[in-house]
Amino acid sequence: MKIDAEYKELAWQGLWKNNPGLVQLLGLCPLLAVTSTVVNALGLGIATMFVLICSNATVSAIRQWVPKEIRIPIFVLIIAAFVTCVQLLMNAFTYDLYQSLGIFLPLIVTNCAIIGRAEAYASKNPVKQASFDGLMMGLGFLAVLVILGGIREILGQGTLFDGANLLLGTWATELRIEVYKLDSQFLLAILPPGAFIAMGFLIAGKNAIDNKIAQAKPKQLEQAIERVRVNFEN
Repeated sequence: MKIDAEYKELAWQGLWKNNPGLVQLLGLCPLLAVTSTVVNALGLGIATMFVLICSNATVSAIRQWVPKEIRIPIFVLIIAAFVTCVQLLMNAFTYDLYQSLGIFLPLIVTNCAIIGRAEAYASKNPVKQASFDGLMMGLGFLAVLVILGGIREILGQGTLFDGANLLLGTWATELRIEVYKLDSQFLLAILPPGAFIAMGFLIAGKNAIDNKIAQAKPKQLEQAIERVRVNFEN
């Protein structure tokens, strides 16, 4: 039961409560620059999630042998090694997407979300939990990337999954959806200022949901206390 509760808490933290994109606001540079389309967002999100899982697992596995004084440089070296692996794989199998992501792919090395999880959690917990933490944090970051990419692509181009063949191959060309026709692209949505605006709305939406949940909890507690009183009196 304790283990299940721990995994549930890790999932809740990564996907919602402590989401690296919406709450910690980490990795904003690639998040705002690359998410002009869903495909770009998926490519960067999957790469980041892979690096998070692998680096968390590796840091956890060697944590007992890493001196505290040099732990950060070692963590960065581990992360850089996995980012290099991702770059080589994407260069070999998804070259066009690799070119589209450009400098933001190697910049994963400096993503504070990855370094932060290695320092805050992976370096203090077993491999299994550290890997799951990396998975949940990666999924949370991926979800924000895809939602933001979807909003910007629909508003800016009127499409969804445009260029899916860059990630999945030629067969994925059929996945392209034309939501509505535009005579010309809506540049505000495609350029970084549009990403800032859309990100602001996403953060505001999450805060509004959290406030409603917080307001509902006292009412639920009052109802539970009232039921206990009624049962006690009976």
